[in-house]
Amino acid sequence: MRKAYLYLHISILLWGFTGIFARAIDLTEGVLVWYRLLFTSVCWIIIALITQKVKILPYKEALRISYVGLLVAVHWLFFYGSIKYSNISVGMSCLAMIAVFSSILEPILTGRKFQWFELLLGMVAVFGMFLIFEFSAQFRTGIILGLISAFLGSYFTIQNKMLMMRHNSETVTTYELCSGFLYLTLLMPLYLWFFPTDKLLPAGQDWWLLVVFTVVCTVIPFNLSMKALKHLSAFTSNLSINMEPVYGICLAFIFYHEQKELHPGFFAGTLIILSSVVVYMILKYRQLRKGRKTTSDVLPGNEIL
Repeated sequence: MRKAYLYLHISILLWGFTGIFARAIDLTEGVLVWYRLLFTSVCWIIIALITQKVKILPYKEALRISYVGLLVAVHWLFFYGSIKYSNISVGMSCLAMIAVFSSILEPILTGRKFQWFELLLGMVAVFGMFLIFEFSAQFRTGIILGLISAFLGSYFTIQNKMLMMRHNSETVTTYELCSGFLYLTLLMPLYLWFFPTDKLLPAGQDWWLLVVFTVVCTVIPFNLSMKALKHLSAFTSNLSINMEPVYGICLAFIFYHEQKELHPGFFAGTLIILSSVVVYMILKYRQLRKGRKTTSDVLPGNEIL
């Protein structure tokens, strides 16, 4: 059990480095996401060939999973755009809103009833985001992009939960990453039309950063988290994954000293958002203990971060 906890928190810490790599790699968000999807898809195909756990799916089911793959690609696009247009800390604070959006979207998508504490805590988190937005005027474009990213992240996480009830994680992840890469490749001409850039090929060290980024922030943490989930509950996993923004912000302070760029309102708003997320998970756990399960209690969301 201790090894499972260790695996889970190592994977979350590695996901926290996502923002560090996004800022370090000198590419626009669209080009960065294209390369990450390319490298990650190649790695995942190699893993699939070795493990032979990926199943061939019927056309309609493959198309449904590919739609979620498109959501993953666009989610990454807005998330890295948020970091490029603001900073890592702002992008990570917006990422914490995934749990808030999920509390609203899940009843709509799954048909279960809304619960008072979800709506109340959602309003508290929105107030926290308002403080960040109000006192971080220079980062407002990044905040808007980050909120769109969080909404998309919430939506594809809920979709993943339903897909994971019918297919194993290796199959779902492989189809999503490969289809996300194909969709983004088709959309790149349109993206480059609106956001032209002279730098389509990474410079010297960017190649190595992209490779390390792919392995360290995607392949390794996903495998570690899957091993951990064999011994941990869905609640423990979901609560722990909500620590990713905390790790990401702390790493931004260590590597880029971003605390010097931020207004006290940012810290107050982020603390309110994270507190509402933790309280939400505690209340969900108490509800689970009483025996009222929902789809979000059954299976973790196979987050691809």
